[in-house]
Amino acid sequence: MNAHTPRQRPAEREEDSSLFSRTARDLPSGRHQFHKERLMAQIHDEQRTAAPTRSPAPAAGRAWWRRLPRPAITLPATAALVAAAVVAAVVTSGGPADHGVAIGPALTTPIGAASAKGAPQLLDRISLAAAEASHPDVEPGQFVYIESKSADTFLKTVDGKTSLASHELHRRQIWKSPDGTEGWLIDPAVNDSPEGETLSLPDEQGNTPRAYLNSPSYDYLSKLTTDPDALLAKIYKETEGQGNSPDQEAFTTIGDLLRESYPPAELYSALFRTAAKIPGVVVVQDAVDAVGRHGVAVARLDETSGQREEWIFDPKTYVFLGERTVQVERRTGEDALIKPGTVTFTSAVIERAVVDGMKQTP
Repeated sequence: MNAHTPRQRPAEREEDSSLFSRTARDLPSGRHQFHKERLMAQIHDEQRTAAPTRSPAPAAGRAWWRRLPRPAITLPATAALVAAAVVAAVVTSGGPADHGVAIGPALTTPIGAASAKGAPQLLDRISLAAAEASHPDVEPGQFVYIESKSADTFLKTVDGKTSLASHELHRRQIWKSPDGTEGWLIDPAVNDSPEGETLSLPDEQGNTPRAYLNSPSYDYLSKLTTDPDALLAKIYKETEGQGNSPDQEAFTTIGDLLRESYPPAELYSALFRTAAKIPGVVVVQDAVDAVGRHGVAVARLDETSGQREEWIFDPKTYVFLGERTVQVERRTGEDALIKPGTVTFTSAVIERAVVDGMKQTP
């Protein structure tokens, strides 16, 4: 389960920066992620009282999760201005902020064959294995610790010429208190400082955003239903108007919870039974995570982007290893640079544990 090395969609490119004020690019180094987390929580709160408007554009992002803001609805004026600042600050270089992560060539992989046959059965086995695994509760004063390694491929424009580049594999560590009010992040793709930065609340404006489905705390997750039908209905309702389709956004939302959160034991098992109810879920028999571990994947194709999101599990124990997103269909225009077989994002969970103090490791 992982906060997020920024995972940029193909549409989030260099030219977008011309839409925003240059002052938006002057955020202090390492603060993009902090502002992004606070921003998306603020947007969520303001949207609670507004009816969402469906849009074909990508949807709003994941707070401290993995993706950049993807506006899909009309934002409140203040939130829109802050969103513009965050997006402009990140896309000026043509991709996610470089910071201390080396730039390399595009990541590629053979495209594994996908089949809908056996997907419900595989998810059932994964759910049973999750229910039987050791899964300690998180007590007040403790912290959820997640260490992962990730990399991504993105479109980069230099002197008017666009090409593919990648952020090389790097380590990411995050700590979060069960109520979500205390946290710490060390990630060279987000912050230049090797010491990392705080995720604790209140934020720099004195606000304490409430946890929600796409930016959950352990305490929030502990109150969610574990009934698959009810849980899926809640996911569809809370993500309405986001993503490229309701089904894809529901699949992505569950994937986010697997990567970098710590759902209580019953909910963790229920997430897989919930995913089995989403149309279009398939099995990929051989997929490789960010550190080279082979596994079997539960996956779904986003028909709009032509990218397949894959959750990778150990083929024997069904332990979650990580995830990746692979371009499997060819696109036109500048997006044609992202050829089939390009890995646009990959992540591997190295450690997930409950620890007794901030910045403590198992």
